[in-house]
Amino acid sequence: MNRNQLGKSDIYISELTLGCMSIGTNSREAKKIIDKALDVGINHLDTADLYDFGQNEEIVGQAIKDKRDKIILTTKVGNHFNKENQDWFWDPSKKHIKQGVKDSLSRLQTDYIDFYMLHGGTIDDPISESIEAFDELKQEGLIRSYGISSIRPNVIREYVEYSSIDGVMMQYNMLDRRPEEEILDLLHENNIRVLARGPLAKGMLSNKGDKQIEIKGKDGFLDYKYDELDTIYHQLSDLHQNSSMNELALKYVLKHPAVATAVFGASSMEQVEENTLYNPSNILTNETYAAIQEITKPIQYKNHR
Repeated sequence: MNRNQLGKSDIYISELTLGCMSIGTNSREAKKIIDKALDVGINHLDTADLYDFGQNEEIVGQAIKDKRDKIILTTKVGNHFNKENQDWFWDPSKKHIKQGVKDSLSRLQTDYIDFYMLHGGTIDDPISESIEAFDELKQEGLIRSYGISSIRPNVIREYVEYSSIDGVMMQYNMLDRRPEEEILDLLHENNIRVLARGPLAKGMLSNKGDKQIEIKGKDGFLDYKYDELDTIYHQLSDLHQNSSMNELALKYVLKHPAVATAVFGASSMEQVEENTLYNPSNILTNETYAAIQEITKPIQYKNHR
């Protein structure tokens, strides 16, 4: 599987990432999913301290402890949570970030995190304080690189200007093309890479997308109404006669040079296999790329300007 450099760091991640939020709480089954992803060439796992209130990190840490040196590990911080009460509040303070990394390292059974992300962010945050915390963690060797998980243009611009982030995680897919309007080129120009989450749009851009649209698209999706989603799915189906809808969806987001990896979730080994059964050397053509953009909408971010 192809690997791409994460910003200006010395980290290279596979063009597909296993998002671990959906692997469940059965540690044995979760390990099978992770092992399957690693077997097919994925080297990058994404988790967060908030997922299952720390349990997801514990499960991931247990699953990879004997192969840690072969894995690029990402986790996130910023949600101050209480596992017993199962509640949380937003806390991007330096104090919380520096305590959060210690807690994550313990749960993950490792002494360093490859890529550490702020799990959200608003323009009212103490951004300079958050950046200072991440820079110090990098200097201390507890993290190798850092970034943010955000779709907010106003926040992303602040980090581009004032921090040394190497990556931004954001939702991006054929239906949600908002990053194309103003974010992707900005990040590419500043050598900051994108980790595209939600590339299958809640499964509506998967091989079983027609069924998922029936379930999840009844009330629409972003600027799309149900009827539009159904029509678009069948129009896109005509474009992937020699591949799968999963492959088309993943390769679309990987087409932009700012994107380093497409992050997909999986709750079974079969879903991992379904998302990785394609030839990475078979690049999406410019003609097909343009056709997809004709079929879908170039919607824009309305908030967080």
